This record gives sequence, structure tokens and C-alpha cells, in this order.
Amino acid sequence: MISIGAARSATDAANQARFALPTGPLRGLAVRVLSLVVLLAVWWAVAAAKWIDPQFLPGPRAVWDAFVRANSWHPLAPGVPREVPGEQNYFLWEHLVASLQRIFVGAGAAVILGPIVGFALGTSKTLATIIGPYLNFLRTLPPLGYIGLLIVWFGIGDTSKIWLLFLAAFPPVVVATIAGVQQVSVDRINAARSLGANRLQVISRVLLPATLPEVIGGIRVAVGFAWTTVVAAELNNGIPGIGGLAFLAGQQLNTPLTMACIIVIGLTALILDAVISWIGTLVVPWKGKA
Repeated sequence: MISIGAARSATDAANQARFALPTGPLRGLAVRVLSLVVLLAVWWAVAAAKWIDPQFLPGPRAVWDAFVRANSWHPLAPGVPREVPGEQNYFLWEHLVASLQRIFVGAGAAVILGPIVGFALGTSKTLATIIGPYLNFLRTLPPLGYIGLLIVWFGIGDTSKIWLLFLAAFPPVVVATIAGVQQVSVDRINAARSLGANRLQVISRVLLPATLPEVIGGIRVAVGFAWTTVVAAELNNGIPGIGGLAFLAGQQLNTPLTMACIIVIGLTALILDAVISWIGTLVVPWKGKA
């Protein structure tokens, strides 16, 4: 017969299993969902209690209503039958797509040219000595420091915005590529040469595979930095554009719409980073393996 103590232990174990958090990937998902629910509850409670002026901190419902309005047709004004789309005559998703297009062109050019320049600087001390200081100078400049100059040179259209995003994304990719090249062991290069590999084979079969993880990491940093620069890029004539809409809504004291834009910008950044990380695992599956 089963003892009373054994039965209680089995019951306790069953209760613990019933209320325990999932393990593995499900546990991480459960923790994230729980933290989001807690954050929304605290946000709702603070807004409902009006501890902070709604002008500065609108509630989740107000932000959601602003998001819905920005993605739907609505009357131009109370009592006016004419309807207009979204905000500033564009839906919110159209603003987002316009910003993504600028990012893809500006940051995309940096992703293509950055590794080429980085390989050249990483394999040539002469080029690194000449160009390195200018690269570091550009890397330390805040985007708002030269947006005015770009507007003078290229006007207030998309060209100046694309150049700004390119200049924001280019240095991180180059620096990461240089670091990746410089960390390759000289013994590996000499071993390839001793086996008869020429310069092109050394670059394609030794330097490139060893440097790719650093390049992918630099691309993640570059795209993230370029995306954070999108608001600065769209300060002038940024409509359509999610950054321009956020800036304009802030100027108009439309806090719910501003927060809706900020949330969309943040979620888009997370998605972009996840996509680049996923591509990185496909391109460099050997990363982290002994």
C-alpha cells in the first residue's frame, strides 16, 4: 500500500507542476508576455489615477485610438462630410513604408560598401593610416551635427535623408569589418599560403569566413543606429515618414499619436534586428561553434 507521506508528496509534486512556469523557449515567452501585461497594467493604473497629466502621459486606450485613427479614414473635421486617410493624408503604415525605403537605400548602401572599405583598411596599413582618422572623425559626429549641411548640399528631399542614414550606418560596418580582419590569426593565413593559396583564395577562404560574424554584428549595429536616426533625418520635409510624423505630432502636442509612432518605431527596430540576426545564423552557422 502507498503511505500517506508518499501520497502527499505526489500531490505536492503535481501541484508544483501545475503552477510552475514552462521551461525552454516557452518559459522565455511566458516571462515576456507577463512583463508586458504588468507594464500595461501599471501604465493604465497611472493614467487612470491621473497622477500624471494626460497631456504628458495618455492612457493605453488613447494611444490605441490614435493608432486606429492613423490607419483609417475619418472626417476632416467635426460636422464635415469629407473624409481623409490617416494622418497628414497618409496612413500610418504608409509613413512606416516611406521610412523603411529610406533606410533600405541609405543603410543598404552602407552594408554593401562598408565591408569592402573595411577589408581594404584591415589588410593595408597604409590605407588605414591615411583614412582611419577621417573614419573615426565621422564616427564620432552626431547625425544632427551635419543634417543642416546635407540639406544645404542636397536640398530637403529624400537625397539628404538617404545620405544622413548612409553616413550613420557606414562607420559601424567598416569598424566591425576591420576588427574582424585584424583578429584573424596570422598562422591561419600563413598556413593557407603554405598550401599554395594565392591572395584571392586567402581572402575568400580564410579572411572572409573568419570576418563574417563581425561583419554581421556591425550590420546589426549600423541598421539599428540608422533607424534611431530616422527621426533626425525626417525633421525637415519628412512627410510621409514615421519619424516625421512623430516629430510633427509632438510639435502639435498630440501626445497619443507621438507615443503610437514611438511604439511602432520601437517594434519595427526589434523586427529588423531579429531579421538581421536570423540572416546571420544562416550565413555564419559556424559562429559560436568550437
